[in-house]
Amino acid sequence: MAPRVGFMDELERIDARRICIIKPSAMGDVVQAMPLLGALRARFGAARIAWVVNRELAGLLEGHPALDELLLFERRGSWGAALRLLTQLRSRRFDLVLDLQGLLRTAVMTWATGARLRIGLETAREGSAWACHRLVSGTGRDVPAELRYWRVAEAFGVGGLPRHAEFQIPEAALRWAAEAIPPRSAGWLAVHPGAQWTTKRWPVERFAAAAADHAGRTGCGICIVGAPGEAALAEQLARALPRHVEVKNLCGKTDLKQLAAVLQRAVRLLCNDSGPMHLAAALGTPTTAVFTATDPLRSGPGGARHRQVSTLADCRGCYCKSCPKTGSDRLRCLRELPVSLVVAALGEAAGGPVGEPVDGQAAA
Repeated sequence: MAPRVGFMDELERIDARRICIIKPSAMGDVVQAMPLLGALRARFGAARIAWVVNRELAGLLEGHPALDELLLFERRGSWGAALRLLTQLRSRRFDLVLDLQGLLRTAVMTWATGARLRIGLETAREGSAWACHRLVSGTGRDVPAELRYWRVAEAFGVGGLPRHAEFQIPEAALRWAAEAIPPRSAGWLAVHPGAQWTTKRWPVERFAAAAADHAGRTGCGICIVGAPGEAALAEQLARALPRHVEVKNLCGKTDLKQLAAVLQRAVRLLCNDSGPMHLAAALGTPTTAVFTATDPLRSGPGGARHRQVSTLADCRGCYCKSCPKTGSDRLRCLRELPVSLVVAALGEAAGGPVGEPVDGQAAA
């Protein structure tokens, strides 16, 4: 039987004592789903709440006051590790499971719980909807991710609560960040030049030009952040920046808690559409983000403190992980986004006119 869509009245009445959120990845999606934890805790005060997450992203959720247990998924683990996770899921005897990922592997996890109520989103693919009893309405791909996850809170009758991620940053991480980027009068501009998709990586030399211009105007230092696999990009960026600008290259040198502490100290983050963008936004740090293969309305952080700059190319927002075009059209979306637009968006950090993202325009 196909899962039903809708059912708001049903969810407002149900009770649950053992709840599992299945959302293993990616960083930005996990961050955007985190406000749901507080809503679930308010709705099911006595429930035990668990979250299935990729091991490398566990630091995002560790210490969350509304979370009782983390169940770790090994993305490239053995069959034995996968079987152990499925056994754990079955043994917890969950009565409510939320599959917020909607892929074949999370469908297997969802089914393995044997929960009496299994709920998914309309974005479910690879047949994962069949592991669910219900799909929350208004959660299609045309809905921004942060609102899509919050529709689950609305379905449980607690959508009117504040939407906060509630990151827990340990004192040790805060001290580390204070030493890594010590206080300075104009603060630090954090820069993240990487992204998982090739089609989302604006050229490093353009990041350098925009960051150098902003540093020259404001006197800020530049702090480069990123994952270990982005070290080459970070080094290229560091070499391209002027010698008179103070630069701290922290790429690959932070765990998730330390990264959060660094982003919290920064006055602004300049980045592509990426996980650190959503992490910074959730921490209250304004972001200026470049959008090429993704749509700022669907994928960008909401709020007037953030600026999204969209490419001029007519193929923008294609959501292709690698460019399907050839010849001179290949990766045209990256080339046709001028530095001047990003410089202008960075200049609005102290406040300025806010509008909707349009072709080649900087907007909130």
